[in-house]
Amino acid sequence: MLDRGKADVLGVRIAAVDYEAAVDQIVRAARARQPMAVSALAVHGVMTGVLDAVHRYRLNHFDLLVPDGQPVRWALRWLHGIGLPDRVYGPVLMRRLCEHAAQERLPIFLFGGTERQLAALSSSLTSQYPGLLIAGTRPSKFRKISEAERTEVTRAIVESGAALTFVGLGCPRQEVWVFEHRDRLDMPLVAVGAAFSFLAGWLKDAPHVMQNAGLEWLFRLVQEPVRLWKRYLILNPLYLGLLVLQMTGLRPFDARVASPPTDEIRYG
Repeated sequence: MLDRGKADVLGVRIAAVDYEAAVDQIVRAARARQPMAVSALAVHGVMTGVLDAVHRYRLNHFDLLVPDGQPVRWALRWLHGIGLPDRVYGPVLMRRLCEHAAQERLPIFLFGGTERQLAALSSSLTSQYPGLLIAGTRPSKFRKISEAERTEVTRAIVESGAALTFVGLGCPRQEVWVFEHRDRLDMPLVAVGAAFSFLAGWLKDAPHVMQNAGLEWLFRLVQEPVRLWKRYLILNPLYLGLLVLQMTGLRPFDARVASPPTDEIRYG
């Protein structure tokens, strides 16, 4: 188990952990019914915090931001000399948490995506992890919701008896939702992005050789060019350029320089 604490990557505090340490922290919080905000951040997720001081504040108030992408793992080594054996990839993290949840009879809740996707995801998870208890599911409305609608969603999660909620609203909406609900729900809230689509069988994983080389973005760009081209062709080079500035000291990045939100967005 490897846990080197948190380190500043472009002003975003990334947890230098391996899978075992991340799973251990989340499962312990689930057992104890303790609030916990978790997200798996690749380059796009980090950049949402770099480019928005308010969102940077949200991210830096998470309990655990794991390095989902290889370039984020590499940044921990380049900037801080922290070598991790692997990234902590959202779909794999979700699989390992579901495995533990099944073994320990910790009910889970799935929030996000569509009804059809949630049905496929639930079927896939219960097939792979016998004994997994899916306490409830709730699709996204793909818009901002009212306070009454938000209250209804949180009530459904609480009354389900879930000990752990996976959130698949897409980045950065899911991180906003987790930040706004961390203190409303006594359980870990784990934002896992496209893991719902991967584990439901709707998206294919990149070959391992591409994943290890940090080229998963290229595989996904080919799959979804219209939706992802701006994310990868603009943000990836910007990320690398800013890393060079941080490494050389030409531009300082300080996680403490952020702006608290003045109101809630209420994605749902």
